[in-house]
Amino acid sequence: MTDGFMGPPWQMDWTLDARSAFEAVPAHVREIVLAARVALVTAKDPYFRGIETDACLPDGTQIMPVRSSDPKGARLLLFDDEHGWLKYTFVPRIADPQIIVEEFFWLGVEPPTKPPSEPA
Repeated sequence: MTDGFMGPPWQMDWTLDARSAFEAVPAHVREIVLAARVALVTAKDPYFRGIETDACLPDGTQIMPVRSSDPKGARLLLFDDEHGWLKYTFVPRIADPQIIVEEFFWLGVEPPTKPPSEPA
């Protein structure tokens, strides 16, 4: 335990339902989420408040509050160009601050593939 408030990198914990949903998605989706996770756990402010605070997030991802009237409440990390999201809260405890992923959802949109070529 430290004497003051701990900073990044933050600990991240998942509910069992969110973890099992994350593990069930295809590998390319997990890679997107893991890249966004790196930005999230190393962010100075896990609430991502202010202008241009999400510049460190991978392309196709963004963070927004679940309710604008609750500035320190749950957040949505939208990924895969808004085809999926994870809902998280930040618990700013002195001893062990952490991010808790409460829900995970992916719409199931596979990346486009080339149409089969016609035989010659």
